[in-house]
Amino acid sequence: MQNVLTYLSIVLTAFFMQVEAQTTSTEVSEPTKYQQGMQKAFKLWQEDKSWEAANMFERIATAETDNWLPPYYVAQINIINSFTEKDAAKLKAQLDKAQNFINDATAISKGNPELLVLQAQLYTAWIVFDGQQYGMTYSPKAAALYNQALAIAPENPRMILAKAEWDIGSAKYFNQTIDTYCKDLQRAIELFATFKPEGEFYPTYGEERAKQIVAESCK
Repeated sequence: MQNVLTYLSIVLTAFFMQVEAQTTSTEVSEPTKYQQGMQKAFKLWQEDKSWEAANMFERIATAETDNWLPPYYVAQINIINSFTEKDAAKLKAQLDKAQNFINDATAISKGNPELLVLQAQLYTAWIVFDGQQYGMTYSPKAAALYNQALAIAPENPRMILAKAEWDIGSAKYFNQTIDTYCKDLQRAIELFATFKPEGEFYPTYGEERAKQIVAESCK
């Protein structure tokens, strides 16, 4: 559980760094209404107002019906917050909402590896909540999604990281070697050094997480 929470904190830190960079990049020209809204949502998230940020992303999603990023972030926030939710009813409400927004984003951007990883993270949230009840159902689905995402974007370091971290967790559970996955993480770190997101507000997190796993598990 602590491993999951550490990962999520690093994801948030990366998002916040992304917002600062994007805010600076739009200072030269007047930002559009969409850019203003996204920057405001990220700023709220940075201020630890995640639900207000989710509401802002949701409003943007209503206006930007052909853009997968706003529903992606609505789902992301609900999934992240679910990892610390102990109430079953609240957890279900959050993950059901996340699933709806993943569906919306997928309808806009089919075969998007970022969305496949997000779906796998949603399954992971169920597993973390109750491994006995959901592990056998969702573990194979999550593993398949990580494989699919990597097959679509084999040079995306975030896809390599996501699959390697999942594989390391599985290997440790079954007392298996993780050497191969450590090599995958090293490759992800190398790719992060030159990786460029496809567009503004695209996910950029992962490099620090990869370095942390290597330092902690690949000695």
